[in-house]
Amino acid sequence: MAGFRMRRAGVAAAVAIATVIGVGACDVDGAPVREGRDVGADTGDVDTDEFENLLAECEILPANQIAEAVGGQIADPSFFGANCRWTVMAPSAVEVMFNWFEWGSYNHEKDTAKRLGYTTENVTVRSQAAFTARDPKRPDVCGVTSKAPSGGVYTWWVEPSGAARGDACDAPIKLMELILSGAF
Repeated sequence: MAGFRMRRAGVAAAVAIATVIGVGACDVDGAPVREGRDVGADTGDVDTDEFENLLAECEILPANQIAEAVGGQIADPSFFGANCRWTVMAPSAVEVMFNWFEWGSYNHEKDTAKRLGYTTENVTVRSQAAFTARDPKRPDVCGVTSKAPSGGVYTWWVEPSGAARGDACDAPIKLMELILSGAF
């Protein structure tokens, strides 16, 4: 009988707590705003064209220019999303990746590369500060990061399946030159 009373008391306490929580709930007026955005910048209304150019950054350069910059003829897109990727058939396959972090920070990207064990070197691409990132364990792979003129950071990574011809950073620097020059 004592166990029954204890269970009954526990159920009663749970009901009382649920009632208090329900009474304490409140509504907040206004619309949510993403961190870093101004009030009024996010209307909450879905515009039919809002997502039309969501992956437009993956078309920042035509595929033939990507292929040519890495020594190939054709660049086949293999993934368009947060990172844009292409496979270029040169003498051997070359993987090319591009990303544009619109709210990214140049210093954050450089610090991250260093924390991951990459060696970085400051370079200038089209009068813009940039840096290369190389993995000492994979010397034929190179990435180049630069501030994007419209905000954030651009990064190009090039990874050949065989040995890189010449300096591994030549191709990603060439790709960065193309987008920073507006030659697309």
